[in-house]
Amino acid sequence: MINIHSPTYKSKEEIARLFDLPLMDLLMQAQNVHRQHFNANEVQISTLLSIKTGNCPEDCGYCSQSGHHRDKTGLEAEKRLEIQKVINAAKRARASGSSRFCMGAAWKHPSAKDMPYLVELISEVKNLGLETCMTLGMLKPEQAKILADAGLDYYNHNLDTSRNYYSKVTSTRSYDDRLETLEHVRNAGINVCSGSIVGMGESREDRIDWVHELTQMPIPPQSIPVNLLVPIEGTPLGDKVLAEGKLSVIEWIRTIAVTRICCPTSYVRLSAGRESLTDGEQALAFMAGANSFFYGDKLLTTGNQSQANDDRLMAQLGLHPEKAAPRLKVIDAMTGKSELDDLPQDCPLSA
Repeated sequence: MINIHSPTYKSKEEIARLFDLPLMDLLMQAQNVHRQHFNANEVQISTLLSIKTGNCPEDCGYCSQSGHHRDKTGLEAEKRLEIQKVINAAKRARASGSSRFCMGAAWKHPSAKDMPYLVELISEVKNLGLETCMTLGMLKPEQAKILADAGLDYYNHNLDTSRNYYSKVTSTRSYDDRLETLEHVRNAGINVCSGSIVGMGESREDRIDWVHELTQMPIPPQSIPVNLLVPIEGTPLGDKVLAEGKLSVIEWIRTIAVTRICCPTSYVRLSAGRESLTDGEQALAFMAGANSFFYGDKLLTTGNQSQANDDRLMAQLGLHPEKAAPRLKVIDAMTGKSELDDLPQDCPLSA
């Protein structure tokens, strides 16, 4: 029997045996590991905003933002958001209870002219008392240092899948390109956020290889999103899954549990795909060791579960936010006016 108290599982054979366990045994082991390192009833809550949408030069087969698929997906490209609009969205996220604000741009990599804009965003969001995260594509070492010096807390750059399956996902950047960016981020002193998209047509062996890749890093990512593919019509992988059928939710839950056991000190985040899940399926995901998720009705360009539903589910499960900001900060005690009242109606995160 695998020792559940072992801090990591380094071999593919050990990881494969975890995947093969009866589900209840796997969930129990994952929950036991989770409780050794985290408060089992706390969840970290983030909000994600697209600060530059569409016309990405990458050809990722799952993504509606790729310029390669725009004729089929119909996604309209948008320019960079104005800084004040991002600030307004961050204020709304803070007032809603998020502790981290994540900003994503559909770039292969940021350009030199983008860096002052990004530095200002980091400063403004941190001034609100929020942790900051960005996902901007590949980074050079000097760019990672600029972001680190600005105070960026986390940088997201997903591996997406195994090295073996990767060529079926994208051809415009290599697996080693992704690992190199993560190395630059780590060397700059920024927390690494890197995860996968489950259900793109990959095999269980690919999921085993992806988890194994995490365990081979000098330090496993501090945050690991485990996305469940939202198949978007007009994208190659979306069309493939819509034609052939979606992956079982139970296999996604198994992947979460194995990730938790193999990376015991990482935050494991429920990301894309929650909108289609039942309360019971999400409860199993938390039982499997997930302890983070995204608030908000939208994740970049795909739908997400509503905040009202998340609040209801957390209440039912007895979960509460970690380091949550107050829901409504009262500005005037006499009128009861909240900070949200002053936000313009076109705030990107407006209800």
